[in-house]
Amino acid sequence: MSVVQDSWQHAYINTNGIKLHYVTQGTGRLMLMLHGFPEFWYSWRHQIPKFAEKFQVVALDLRGYNDSDKPVNKSAYVMDEFIKDIAEVIQGLGHDSCILVGHDWGGAIAWNFAYAHPEMVERLIILNLPHPAKFTQGLLTLSQLRRSWYIFLFQLPWLPELMLKADSYLAIANMIPKTAVNQTAFTPDDIAAYQQAAAKTGAITAMLNYYRNLFSSLLFQKNWAILETPTLLIWGENDTALGKELTYNTQDYVKHLQVKYIPHCGHWVQQEKPELVNQYMQEYLVI
Repeated sequence: MSVVQDSWQHAYINTNGIKLHYVTQGTGRLMLMLHGFPEFWYSWRHQIPKFAEKFQVVALDLRGYNDSDKPVNKSAYVMDEFIKDIAEVIQGLGHDSCILVGHDWGGAIAWNFAYAHPEMVERLIILNLPHPAKFTQGLLTLSQLRRSWYIFLFQLPWLPELMLKADSYLAIANMIPKTAVNQTAFTPDDIAAYQQAAAKTGAITAMLNYYRNLFSSLLFQKNWAILETPTLLIWGENDTALGKELTYNTQDYVKHLQVKYIPHCGHWVQQEKPELVNQYMQEYLVI
């Protein structure tokens, strides 16, 4: 891998009946980082050492990913289970609350967790994942439906697995850099790390099961109240999967909201523009 990890520690925690792997560095208040698809804890490699200067940073492998357990049943990959995972991780690490940071699917879990357990979230930082109400609204538009074509492909049995596994997980290798604006942000070692994580037994089906339960576990279920948790939304403006318009009027759902747009940046914002993301996070946390 392309980053020095001498002071990072790998560990496991039992939570909600499964075992999750995480990487941690630093001491103090908990900053919990949740990755997206098709990533793992490694997507936070540029943030972990920076914020470990002030916090106990914990970057999880979500259930089904990399070195975390991969339950076989599709029913294990629903939002209620993800929320239980996070609650028990926070408590199991000896904390009552955390600064919760999420990107992509990790962002979806973070939004939902902040609604379910506002007392456990001091600050919420979301990267390139709209408020669930805004995403639901977006899926009613032709422009977002075109961007979200892969979600519907992933509903199919076995075919998506074959496509993602073909040619030594070439689709995983291509997916991240080809949808990035700054393709030089990803070294060959970085891409190999994502391929290796996806190649672990059961990982691809587990990752796809998040999408296969999407419509029942994430969308069309709630009348979203006003979120009281102070929230920072960071958005790479050139996201090919999620239109910038999904961020508009998020303040209708979040009482204390800051939005930071990053131009010339795609979906993988914390990896494409790590210095700027770190700066915005630092300024927001006033550290």
